[in-house]
Formats: sequence, structure tokens, C-alpha cells
Amino acid sequence: MSLKKRYRSGLKGSRSAAEAILASFKTPEQWTHQVHDQANHALWVAGHIGVVDDFMISLVAPEKVSPKAGYPEKFGMGSKPTADASDYPDVEEVLAYMRERREALLAVLDEMSEEDFDTPTPEDAPEILPTVGSVFQLSAWHEGFHLGQVSVAARALGFPPRI
Repeated sequence: MSLKKRYRSGLKGSRSAAEAILASFKTPEQWTHQVHDQANHALWVAGHIGVVDDFMISLVAPEKVSPKAGYPEKFGMGSKPTADASDYPDVEEVLAYMRERREALLAVLDEMSEEDFDTPTPEDAPEILPTVGSVFQLSAWHEGFHLGQVSVAARALGFPPRI
């Protein structure tokens, strides 16, 4: 299997799992439920994944970024989730951004050749992302990491396992 197919499979697989888990959450209180006051909740994770996908795009196709005003402050690295749903945009808006940015990332991937994956990322890229290929690989892993957090919140709310 080619690297492109592996990266696509990872990105699609992590998104399929995310959609399954996120489908459990219905009310604003459920979306912002924190198992403790430092925990990430489902709404923060959805927004965070969208923001991070846009950042990943900035490393490999900066002309295709689409930042959303206020999102880095609410959902970016170092932001602190709150249990107050009124601190956040509408759930459907956040989910739409998360989905649109993943589709954009997949479209960028489709434009890549196998040789492109060895291309270095910009000098100011995080050390963990040394090549274009690492951007796609980490994107799937990153989403899976945060799905574990959402899964804990879902189980704490009594939802059955989804994946």
C-alpha cells in the first residue's frame, strides 16, 4: 500500500471514529461535560481538531488555510476548555468547521506525490513535524488521541461505547 493510501486511511479512519463518538452528544451540557475541571470536553475537541487540521494545512499548502475568527483562542493549543456552553459557537458550526478542514486536508493529500512526503516542512514547524508525510501521519494520530478523551466523557455520561 502506498504512503498516500495509508495516510488517507488513517485520516478517514480516525474521522469515522470521531463521528461515531460525537454522535452521542446531544445537549449543550453534554457537549461541554468535563470529567474534571481540567479535562477537554467533546465540543472543545471538535473545535480543536478543526483548528489543528487548518494548522497542518498551513505547513504543506499555506494558500489553502481557512482560519476561523476566535477559534484559535477557544480551541487552539494552550486554550482552556470551560463547561459553559455559552463560551462557544454553536455545535453545528464547530462540527462544520471540523469536517470542512478535514476535507481540505484530504484534498491537499490527494495533490501530493509519494516523493512529496519526504519534503521538509518549513523551518518554523514543530520538531515533531519534520516532513510533509509526518503532517498527515500525525493528523490521524492526533485526532485519535483526543478521541480517547471524548470517549471518557461519553462513558461518564452513560453513553454506550461507539467504537
